[in-house]
Amino acid sequence: MTRTRSPQSRSPRRFGALRSWLGWTVKLSLVGLVVLAGFAVYLDAVVQEKFSGKRWTLPAKVYARPLELFSGLKLSKQDFLTELDALGYRREAVAGPGSAAVSGNTVELHTRGFRFYEGDEPARAIRVRFSGDYVAGLSGADGGDLAVVRMEPLLIGGLYPAHNEDRILVQRNELPPYLVETLVAVEDREFFSHFGVSPKSIARALWVNAAAGGVVQGGSTLTQQLVKNFYLSNERSLVRKATEAMMAVLLELHYDKDEILEAYLNEVFLGQDGNRAVHGFGLASQYFFGQPLAELQLHQVALLVGMVKGPTYYNPRRNPERALTRRNLVLDLLAEQGVIDAEQVAAAKQKPLGVTSRGSLANSSHPAFLDLVKRQLREDYQEADLTEEGLRIFTSFDPILQNKAEAAVHDTFKRIGKGGDPVEASMVVSNPETGEVLALLGSRQPRFAGFNRALDAVRPIGSLIKPAIYLTALEQPSQYTLTSWLADVPFSVKGQDGQVWRPENYDHQAHGDIYLYQGLVNSYNLSTAKLGLELGVPSVLKTLARLGVDREWPAYPSMLLGAGALTPMEVSSMYLTIASGGFNTPLRGIRSVLAADGEPLKRYPFQIQQRFDPGAIYLLQNAMQRVMREGTARSVYNQLPRSLNLAGKTGTTNDSRDSWFAGFSQDLLAVVWLGRDDNGKTPLTGATGALRVWTDFMVKANPLPLDMPVPDNIIQAWVDARSGQGSEQGCPSAVQMPYIRGSEPPPGGACGLPQQAPVGNVQDVIENVQDVMDWVRDWSN
Repeated sequence: MTRTRSPQSRSPRRFGALRSWLGWTVKLSLVGLVVLAGFAVYLDAVVQEKFSGKRWTLPAKVYARPLELFSGLKLSKQDFLTELDALGYRREAVAGPGSAAVSGNTVELHTRGFRFYEGDEPARAIRVRFSGDYVAGLSGADGGDLAVVRMEPLLIGGLYPAHNEDRILVQRNELPPYLVETLVAVEDREFFSHFGVSPKSIARALWVNAAAGGVVQGGSTLTQQLVKNFYLSNERSLVRKATEAMMAVLLELHYDKDEILEAYLNEVFLGQDGNRAVHGFGLASQYFFGQPLAELQLHQVALLVGMVKGPTYYNPRRNPERALTRRNLVLDLLAEQGVIDAEQVAAAKQKPLGVTSRGSLANSSHPAFLDLVKRQLREDYQEADLTEEGLRIFTSFDPILQNKAEAAVHDTFKRIGKGGDPVEASMVVSNPETGEVLALLGSRQPRFAGFNRALDAVRPIGSLIKPAIYLTALEQPSQYTLTSWLADVPFSVKGQDGQVWRPENYDHQAHGDIYLYQGLVNSYNLSTAKLGLELGVPSVLKTLARLGVDREWPAYPSMLLGAGALTPMEVSSMYLTIASGGFNTPLRGIRSVLAADGEPLKRYPFQIQQRFDPGAIYLLQNAMQRVMREGTARSVYNQLPRSLNLAGKTGTTNDSRDSWFAGFSQDLLAVVWLGRDDNGKTPLTGATGALRVWTDFMVKANPLPLDMPVPDNIIQAWVDARSGQGSEQGCPSAVQMPYIRGSEPPPGGACGLPQQAPVGNVQDVIENVQDVMDWVRDWSN
């Protein structure tokens, strides 16, 4: 007999199974809640730790020198306007900081103000009046004269951390009109009312996406976008999305809307500049418009906000039509939501995109100078300090002179037809009075951040060494003066290794007996090398060290003709001592450093040490001025006025592998090198290559004439140009020459008495009489 179970017997078992299942569900739910709570606690700690602490690693910002305006400043109106353009000043009616208007020779503007090492420079309305190449007047808005006004400096680059993120932090009170309203209208209409996530926005996005059959709209709030950018990756998954939502809610629990909005404005990605990521509206404003964020107008605000959706897709430089359509769509949306009226929309749509041709803050703008700044900073700061702490570095960089140096190299190569060959270039421009580096080129391509030839190309300097030889001699006035006789004749020297050294002149000719100064003026190798051997090679090398050359060279005779190698920067240091009257001043590019909060950290003061007798330097400068008027560099006066006193020296190495020129005025010292990186031959001498670049630069720079004060131990004596003996002032061949007191020739007799001529080739001396007389006439004027 078979027994069957009744429904009553099965019911308790079913109930037991259900109860067991519910029990496990409750337990698992409790465990899940505990895990979720723990995860929420963890996320809460993550949110607070980063948001309340150091939110960003900030690169150091490097600034050019501030332009200091005062009556009498050598500055043309065009150069001033060029600097205003670089600073992003708007040409319009002067109505606030960052605006400028031009009327004839007068420029009215409203400066922006800036915090310097010494304190704050206030924003103010000023009027600058020009006359020729000078500032003729400086007054304030009330018409009263101003003694000096310091403009804000140009930001020329930064020192970036490994991830290459860059940003300019802005605060809520520094935002332009309509930025917040536009951002909220386009990206998150319920921002000020939701709690981190917006169910309404999510539902609307789901409906729109379902209707479109794909993802065409997102439901993320500004807070969620900030969380994603600030804490999470771009991974697309439900787990990542849920984590994002939780962190957004936690963020809103701890911080108010203004703090969250400010963080978003500084974090959002808005473009890529090479390997540098442009984050935040502050940097994007400078990068795309060359203006501080606070000065942006409605149409510019609409463009930047429109780019949030796709910075690459809507890049106004690469895709201007697409960017314009997006900008106008944002303007229409503002009108729909009542933020602006139809008249404002119409006016804004008439505006062009107005972006600059390239990023004004590109870290490749001036790579050679930034390289110099980095090297000098590393002597005092660690790498992390330079790339993460937001230091503000104030330098001596002059953007006007940098542009002129770049143009000089470009224009010269265009004229001499070397545009396609491998000849390279570098240039260092400095101030002889302060030792500050004003401009620097490490390549013919000044934007290329590659090998910095100005700092790293160690090349033989050729005849640039010769001033050191003549200075060594002139420091011994009892034996050598400018009119001492030298023998420019062939000779040979046998070295310790048995090798015979036979120098030759560039023209392969010997010139007999010449004046000492003529050996330098004409860059004769024979007489110069013979003089150096008389003085002793070790003595010349000691003079080089006193001039600022910090390299150990062997005391070989060939060193007297420039076999030793230096970088253009080292040559600049050497010639700076000559140009400054014998005072050695270390070259520097940095003036001061501020912390991110404006706290002063370090100043780099002017240092000076007198290393030479001013009289000997005065005589050397006299001879170097003759180089420009009578000698190897006389072609400069084909382009420059003869009233402009300049001093310099050409340099050419064997087979014209290196073309050098180093020369200075009262306010500018420029050293130019041309050559090939593979040390190959070039068709350029110092006079046909580097000198042309230097001359073109000086034409553009309009320097002050060299005007060295006459030292107390210098006297002027009248001598016969043919013999170098003393002469009366009115004699036909009498010229005035400087001497260190006590070394001058004894006074001469009557003009009619015969002069004792030196033994040797007198004809070469006679041929230079007229040149000497012409030079003295110009020099005395």
